[in-house]
Formats: sequence, C-alpha cells, structure tokens
Amino acid sequence: MTTQAATLGKAITWQVDPAHTHVEFAVRHLMIATVRGRFSDVAGTLIVPDGDFSRAQLEATVGVASIDTHEPQRDAHLKSPDFFDVELYPTMRFKSRRVEATSRDANQYRLVGELTLHGVTKEVALDATLEGIVKDPYGNNRAGFSATGKLNRKDFGLGWNQLLETGGVVVGDEVKISIDSQVVAKPA
Repeated sequence: MTTQAATLGKAITWQVDPAHTHVEFAVRHLMIATVRGRFSDVAGTLIVPDGDFSRAQLEATVGVASIDTHEPQRDAHLKSPDFFDVELYPTMRFKSRRVEATSRDANQYRLVGELTLHGVTKEVALDATLEGIVKDPYGNNRAGFSATGKLNRKDFGLGWNQLLETGGVVVGDEVKISIDSQVVAKPA
C-alpha cells in the first residue's frame, strides 16, 4: 500500500475513465510483422478497500465491435464469425479474482482474473503497475494504471487462420495485451 493510497481512507469505488483508457493488443501477421489494434468501448469499476490496491476488485467490459486496427477491411473481418463474432458475443469481460503484490516499493501487482471472450471463460494474469494517484483540476481523485499480459487466442475459440505457401500462417496465436487506464473515485 502506498502512502498516497493510504490517505484515501475506507473502501473507494473507482470508475474507469474511457477517455483516458487504452486497451490495445498486438499479434504477429504473416510471421514477419506485428499488427496492433485497440478497443475504444471500455467500462469498469474498481473497488479498493481501505486504500489497499493489493485487495482491489476489478470488473471491466470491452465492446468488441469498437475494435480498430487502422484497416477497415481487417476490422470487418475481425468482427465477423471467423474471429470475434460480435453479433453473438458483443462484449468481453474481465473479473479479478486476486491481486498479488510483486514489489513493495514500486506499486507493482499481478492481477489474476477470469476473462470471458467469444463465449469462453479462462483465467488470465496481467502484470499491473499503479502509476500514481492525483487530484485533477476539477477536484476528482484519479489513479493511473498500466498492465500487460499475453493470451493464446485459440484458448478462446478464435482459431481462424490460413497457411502460407512458405509454411507459416497468416495470424499468430499469441496475443500481447497492453492497457493504460485512469480511474476516477466516485464521490462518497
């Protein structure tokens, strides 16, 4: 627990600020390059008992149709039944199960929870850092977090692929996740 967090007192509910939250991913393409994308429709709640982020509970949702890889044709394919099937599975959800402090001084944690994506729920772990807590110019308390992790897309039923003449595949299985988020404390 940081000194800043301790000063906030009892359990606080924080709301994800979607204007200052980025949920991004990276996956290998044609085995020679990396494609990056992001989701812009993000919501969530973080409950922090007694200012102790190592005891926090997080629930977050992402609207899968908000995917953006800067290529409209690819985005349409990713939204199709070949991949996310957004008509059938419009959101992915994350619900934390535990938070493990990994460093006493650096506000670093391992966030373990259940990710539901494409109708499949699996445990995933994210390495998270509490970047700090401040009061914004409007009097709101804000906390900033960054998190990274990996998952295998096939574990979630996202198995579409094509073989290349050279023996490789179009889309890699490992997906790297990167999240930067600000959360705003709800008034008591």
